[in-house]
Amino acid sequence: MDVEAFVAVHGDEWDELAALLRRRRLSSTEADRLVLLYQRAATHLSQVRSAAPDPVLLSRLSTLVAGARNRLTGAREPLWRDLARFAVVSFPAALWRLRWWTAAVTASFLLVSSATAAWVAGDPAVVAAMGAPEELRRYVDEDFAAYYSEDPAGSFAARVWTNNAWIAAQCVALGITGGWVVLVLVNNALAVGTAAGLMLAFDRGGVFFGLILPHGLLELTAVFVAAAAGLKLFWAWVEPGPRPRSRAIAEEGRALVTVALGLVVVLAVSGVLEGFVTPSPLPTWARVGIGAAALGAFLAYGGVLGRRAVAAGETGDLRPEQAGDVRPVAG
Repeated sequence: MDVEAFVAVHGDEWDELAALLRRRRLSSTEADRLVLLYQRAATHLSQVRSAAPDPVLLSRLSTLVAGARNRLTGAREPLWRDLARFAVVSFPAALWRLRWWTAAVTASFLLVSSATAAWVAGDPAVVAAMGAPEELRRYVDEDFAAYYSEDPAGSFAARVWTNNAWIAAQCVALGITGGWVVLVLVNNALAVGTAAGLMLAFDRGGVFFGLILPHGLLELTAVFVAAAAGLKLFWAWVEPGPRPRSRAIAEEGRALVTVALGLVVVLAVSGVLEGFVTPSPLPTWARVGIGAAALGAFLAYGGVLGRRAVAAGETGDLRPEQAGDVRPVAG
């Protein structure tokens, strides 16, 4: 093979292929042309390898063919880009779309827990039925506060994270049932309300809120988000809207996974707060302030980045090329 003659005959096609690869977007005609030139370049590369293995020409054609193949089949993005997109786009978008569901879950939880606390604190008979006077006194004076400091902070934080992640996982995994999410929320609201009512009945309300709020603000919000995501999936099954039910469940289910993965990090942060900040010797206002700052940062994160992402068309679902084709729906 005469390499110079081969280059003279096909060089213009290779230059055209290189020019197409440098463009960010291609028209349909240009995309068709790219496919044709890629096929020809692949053939030329095979011919050069077998007949005239010129190293310079082999390098040029190999680069062109590899670039065209990646352009046509989709090159895999680096892992750090996937993680960055998840943190900046996907997770915030899912949070923003859940904002009203989360608000409704939060309001319902506070209503049940507040009513329970008022009932327990306001009825001595209810308090008396909860245990012997000396046991209750020991609980409000010692045991409640000791719970946060009796174990090493690191192991306690890990245990708390595991427990909270398990609660959130139940809301995620069984969200489509609807009823299980409600049961989890009611049980936790009753538990929080009962503890609050008992502490208030013994004039230990300051101790209760001083120990609950530093970590509970972020921790409970994360649980509320998980519950909201589960209920939204359930509602997609009940009322899918204009989408086919299978498509609605698939889209909301994938967004639910996005929420679950993001909440792993959020609950880890709340676990650190519960393990290290809640039992710390800092004054109550400082501990509560740290918890409020953590919650504020989370809300700002979901509000600012989430609103921007949703405005750009993001939903927390996979990108179209990853989610696959969907059946068109009339109307």
